[in-house]
Amino acid sequence: MRRGPRPLLLHLMLATLKSSASVAMSPPWKPDWLASNITTPWEALCAGLANGRLDDLVSPERLEAAVRGNADLIRGIAAYRRHPWQRDLLDPPAIWTEGESRLLDYGGSGPTVLVVPSLVNRAYVLDLGAEWSMLRWLAARGVRPVLLDWGWPGEAERRFTLTDYVVGRLERAMAALPGPLVLAGYCMGGLLTLAAALRRPEQVTALALLATPWDFHAGTDDRGGRAAYSLALLEPVLAATHTLPVDVLQGLFASLDPWGVGAKYRAFARLDQAGPSASLFVALEDWLNDGVPLAEPVARACLGGWYARNEPALGLWRIAGLPVDPSQLQCPTYVVVPARDRIVPPESAAPLARLIPGAVLHEPRAGHVGMVAGPRAEAELWQPLLSWLQGLGGAPRKSRRARRTI
Repeated sequence: MRRGPRPLLLHLMLATLKSSASVAMSPPWKPDWLASNITTPWEALCAGLANGRLDDLVSPERLEAAVRGNADLIRGIAAYRRHPWQRDLLDPPAIWTEGESRLLDYGGSGPTVLVVPSLVNRAYVLDLGAEWSMLRWLAARGVRPVLLDWGWPGEAERRFTLTDYVVGRLERAMAALPGPLVLAGYCMGGLLTLAAALRRPEQVTALALLATPWDFHAGTDDRGGRAAYSLALLEPVLAATHTLPVDVLQGLFASLDPWGVGAKYRAFARLDQAGPSASLFVALEDWLNDGVPLAEPVARACLGGWYARNEPALGLWRIAGLPVDPSQLQCPTYVVVPARDRIVPPESAAPLARLIPGAVLHEPRAGHVGMVAGPRAEAELWQPLLSWLQGLGGAPRKSRRARRTI
């Protein structure tokens, strides 16, 4: 039985708060009320209630609209939970295992591309379904993709640091594959592959960084301050479980767009439930709700070191004691910065294209997940990535200016 959207209680509370706030946002007695110094829906609601004009504040028309909006949300969640789509793809052969991690070989006769996903989501987003598998698509077109599936963190992995993951697990996975490799890192996996490529240049012929964050203080939403605050609140959970649990991670992602889940489930309720758009929605939501906890040391490094202190952009992030410096990378590099990414804002990922010598910058008109598995993923990412891979034979080893594709 489907459990999502996770954590369900949080999303229902946010939807209720938004509906309540929308009722309070424009009292009829003060047309310029919204233009005052109210900055959040919660402040809007409190200010409205403070006026003591509840009869005016909660008019029947506004109340009906709020209730109707939440009814659409409940219908969307119910439709998602009863939808018949199920992922039925069988995993390809595992050619290497260590602990909970596996290398999955998708075949193909071309150059080997080791694809490294994030540690906080399941790897199969890159192999979501028969129609939405970037890895199977590449394997059918002259590339040999091999996926590093990190797996669920077991007792050993819960003590891992980022150095353990890069110097240990990732580099041993690389050693299990013959010959030089192309590394392709997605999101957090891009940071791990960047560190590995700098450490093992003799094994890496090229590097693709897909929606990889770098400057964690770029933009205007103060993610660094919120991460530091969150880390302090989460200390008891980290100490008790030695992980950052899945529902806590989902709550942190929800904070990036508090109203987003409600909006997309209301929209889902209006879709043709037998159509391909509804099936893709269900496939992606199943993946999102099938999360993976994050090892305690890695959670501290990400929230404290990356988000709060911005160590990568300041040159302070180290793996095995050595700085991770993109300017020292010597191999051809493809930097993908999705224009509509809310998880990794373009301002965070784009600096890598300027720092890495000779990097090719590609800016798909897509979001963080839609870029790899959305309805336009083939046009926006798969085909451009394939073209870049096919052109690596004559790619220069070093150039100081990045090239741009759109």
